Amino acid sequence: MPRIFELAMSDVACTNSSCRGARRMFRVLWDLSDLGAVQEAVVATFFDIYEDGVLDMIVLSRVGGKGELAIRALKNNFEADAYFVKVIVLSGLCSNDCPEKVKPFGVNQPGPYVMYTTVDSNGNLKNASAGQLSQSAHLSLQLPYTVLGLGRSANFLDHLYVGIPRPPGDTDIRKQEWTAIIPNSQLIVIPYPHNEPRSWSAKLYLTPSNIVLLTAIALIGVCVFILVIIGILHWKEKKADDREKRQEAHRFHFDAM
Repeated sequence: MPRIFELAMSDVACTNSSCRGARRMFRVLWDLSDLGAVQEAVVATFFDIYEDGVLDMIVLSRVGGKGELAIRALKNNFEADAYFVKVIVLSGLCSNDCPEKVKPFGVNQPGPYVMYTTVDSNGNLKNASAGQLSQSAHLSLQLPYTVLGLGRSANFLDHLYVGIPRPPGDTDIRKQEWTAIIPNSQLIVIPYPHNEPRSWSAKLYLTPSNIVLLTAIALIGVCVFILVIIGILHWKEKKADDREKRQEAHRFHFDAM
């Protein structure tokens, strides 16, 4: 029986002539010892276990050549100052008739299309797109949401477009646009009602990270530094006022004599 092993590939810029048309290529990462230690893998998929925007890996493998299966989770320890945005498009449906003034959430639906446009650190226009749950059968194990990488550009997303499938025979485009989306955040889109994109709503959740903590520490440090300077200047001004008062008192006594 041939041995089955796992490989992880990284999407990098093209470095040879065979991929110049696509400008991208896959590079095999051979130095992943934890992934190589998993024997007889059946299927592997990415999943954000810690909800921090870094995609970890879940591997389904056979145990000791038996028919039993085991699930292993591998944490992604790759640290990079890269940004992301996570989008999940819900169904916007209720199990029964929706109560009045209650907006239905539903569950994540297959088929939505997500695209963004932004400007990178070099001032060039950048866009990317992805689909949500393009396949749900045959053990596909796709993510229930869409994770879009932004690279090292911390700029706001200028435009974020979300579209959902339409019924057969319907010609209306079901697409809505949101602007100024914050990086490292999660956007939950509620397409209700389906045929009125202007009524769709979105909820934005920020993902806490070390950058937020460092920013808070830097802000507190700047405030403390400014307070120290203000205190020193106030102390010097008070000493100068006391000196002037003493001089005025001496001058008054001298004039009285």
